[in-house]
Amino acid sequence: MRNGTFMLCAAAVAAAVFAIALAIGNAYVFFAGYVVLQYIVLATGWNILGGYTGYVNFGTAAFFALGAYTTVVLHKLTSLPLPLMMPIGGIVSGLVGLGTGYLTLRLRGAFFSIATLALAVVVQTLITNWDFVGGSRGAYIVRPAVTPLFGINYIEYLFLVMQGLVVIALATARSIERSRLGYGFATIRDDEVAAEASGVPTLRLKLLATTLSGAFMGMAGAPLPYYVTYLDPTSGFSLAYAVNGVAMPLVGGTSSWLGPVIGAVLLGTLQQVATVTISSALNLLIVGLMLVAFVIVAPNGILGLVRFRSSRGR
Repeated sequence: MRNGTFMLCAAAVAAAVFAIALAIGNAYVFFAGYVVLQYIVLATGWNILGGYTGYVNFGTAAFFALGAYTTVVLHKLTSLPLPLMMPIGGIVSGLVGLGTGYLTLRLRGAFFSIATLALAVVVQTLITNWDFVGGSRGAYIVRPAVTPLFGINYIEYLFLVMQGLVVIALATARSIERSRLGYGFATIRDDEVAAEASGVPTLRLKLLATTLSGAFMGMAGAPLPYYVTYLDPTSGFSLAYAVNGVAMPLVGGTSSWLGPVIGAVLLGTLQQVATVTISSALNLLIVGLMLVAFVIVAPNGILGLVRFRSSRGR
């Protein structure tokens, strides 16, 4: 299937999901659905670097929060619509990813992961001490009840915007996976020393991976201030984003664009159900238990387990 056809099919599925959500007639479906869609983009962005290239990034929350705080700055300075704020948030996070990659990608394995974790701490400290975006007090964003252009409920509008970003993110990840760029990422993941010896421009490819990964994670976070209406460093740099961003691709499978989707839908839905029926405090416990279970039973994720079973069947 060509990428254009894939995007059309993904857009058709998104339209069907939106129609089903409208038919249910419960506003919470859009609140919960937005979170799941947000996690699909976040997990897909992480997978470009962590899955395709093999560099585990623990700084997910930093890139996500940078996108969110870019929106806060733009909201204070301009009257840009949200669909234009999101690419700007992606550019900011992508540039930070590029700079971070340039400084840290000569590190490998656990050393690179620790460096990305340090990045999250540094960025959170800077945001906490930046009064223009509210600092430690946080910032309030007053969202309109309905969108002026479409005249629909703003939460439904956020849901639609995030659906569009999901389609773009999945189409990009799928095209990377099936291109020479994806093969280059795979050689780095499998054996970076051999890739360098074969003439693969590993540093250039890794910088591209960090930039793309950071950009998508930043765009995933850009609508957050309009969703929560109050953003402070504690919520913007929440541990939930860092943990879910890593766990969802691992549960679904990191070898394909479909893996992060499966992991995000599964874990995101379970967390939303737990929030409504029991308590949101169980969210990270659910993620932790699922991650441990899959590491033991299916270390290559759901997709890896399905492929193993099908190969044994043949």
